Amino acid sequence: MKLNRRIFTFATTAALTLCTSMSFAGEALDRVMAAGVLNVATDANWAPQSFINDNNEMDGFDIDVAREIAKRLSVEVEFITPSWDIITAGKWNGRWDLSVGSMTPTKSRAEVLAFPGVYYYTPASIAVHKDSPFEEVSDLNGKAIGAGTATTFELYLQHDLQIDAEGVPAFEYQLTAENKSYKDSTAAMDDLRLGDGVRLNGMVGSLPAILSAIEANYPLRVLGDPVFYEPLALAIDRGDAEFNDKLAGILADMKADGTLTALSVKWYGIDFSSTGG
Repeated sequence: MKLNRRIFTFATTAALTLCTSMSFAGEALDRVMAAGVLNVATDANWAPQSFINDNNEMDGFDIDVAREIAKRLSVEVEFITPSWDIITAGKWNGRWDLSVGSMTPTKSRAEVLAFPGVYYYTPASIAVHKDSPFEEVSDLNGKAIGAGTATTFELYLQHDLQIDAEGVPAFEYQLTAENKSYKDSTAAMDDLRLGDGVRLNGMVGSLPAILSAIEANYPLRVLGDPVFYEPLALAIDRGDAEFNDKLAGILADMKADGTLTALSVKWYGIDFSSTGG
């Protein structure tokens, strides 16, 4: 199996790097080029962005973006799957080099992470069980709504979402609900599929992920229009301007030559690489 097809768990990688991680602070680009490997943190259970396919290989839009970045750096890629809250907490200390995990550059995250660039934009929507009686987003006021922990969807439910990116449409908080936190959006959809009110009345998540679940026979439907739009960015630990600039340049080239458009159309059927998609 090729090197860039291997999947490494967070625990294994953390153990291998613990003794040397502190020496790499601020030297990510040098580390990547010397090792010939780009360690990318992402999710293994968030189709169609990133998931393990039938061949037991990482696949998806984010995975293809990460592989293309590694290709343009002339290095191999390895995928690591720490939990989302650990990725967004920053202070990675060399355990991985880059997050390609559809992360929104919020103001709070910018305190510990740097964002070399936005690579696509997606609608955030509310899903309910297909047999739900609710027809409007406001109908869910006071109901149990799920979202992944430490996500922009959870921040939206908490009325504490501040997106730090230009060109994103303004949004309003359309409901006040009982927030139920899950390890990821898929776990929330797994509870919602049990029936309206069994555990949840709705969930907030990425529209492409919700539509992918519906295509996979989850008994869900999208409620109303998107509640906000997410600019989704590459993320790195703060403190390495050279690495940031290198990634920003690669991303700009991928936008200019149509690579991001092609990958978006491949996975979503629409060009999400700009707000006009």
